Amino acid sequence: MVELYHNERLDYLLAEQGMQIIQSPEVFSFSLDAVLLAYFAYVPIKRGKILDLCTGNGVIPLLLSRKTGAEITGVELQERIFQMAERSVTLNGLTEQINILHADLNHLQPLLQQSSFDVITCNPPYFPTPLSSEHNENPHLTIARHEVYCTLEDVVKACKLYVRPGGKVAMVHRPGRIVDIIHLFRQYKLEPKRLQFVYPKQGREANMLLVEGTRDGKPDLKILPPLYIYDENGDYTKEAKDIIYGK
Repeated sequence: MVELYHNERLDYLLAEQGMQIIQSPEVFSFSLDAVLLAYFAYVPIKRGKILDLCTGNGVIPLLLSRKTGAEITGVELQERIFQMAERSVTLNGLTEQINILHADLNHLQPLLQQSSFDVITCNPPYFPTPLSSEHNENPHLTIARHEVYCTLEDVVKACKLYVRPGGKVAMVHRPGRIVDIIHLFRQYKLEPKRLQFVYPKQGREANMLLVEGTRDGKPDLKILPPLYIYDENGDYTKEAKDIIYGK
């Protein structure tokens, strides 16, 4: 058993009832977007190297570890959240497969070798940096949600630096940034290959998108069927339930 710090708790991961994760209402709790990205991303089954940028409390590396035997590295800037991720990896006995780095994605050299990862995943800050008066009162949430320490271009550039030629980059973001995402992917030679919009329910606007690109790939974008999270009764759809609960 690992030590829990002030106001921390152990939660079960939604998709993995036998796996636990350290969370805190003061700092960071994972959300559905991370679960959907871990499901959406292509990963090698037996071996390879995966990099998760903006890893937060390590939810995506933990979920991916149930899909692959590949070596997984997570990168987190905020020290307290990094410590939570590191302890969650230890708690689940995954220190031989998952390594968490306390680092800024803009300054990963020489910690990581360029062009060495088969897959990169990222759940980045969604919002361009607002005025300081518009920031969340919680600085941890401000950094996680707003482009304070890294912009969307910084994230895409880092993905290009560390994914191998032919490797894949998967990202979850907001639909309102789709033009920026496609533009930056192509600018950094990450050809968009798969795109899926996520809707709260039928008849509502999409509130998430999942996108995957291939470094140095040829143009051929596939738009996947829409993913609806709730049905008309407010219950999870069958597809969403299968993803969340790992059916």
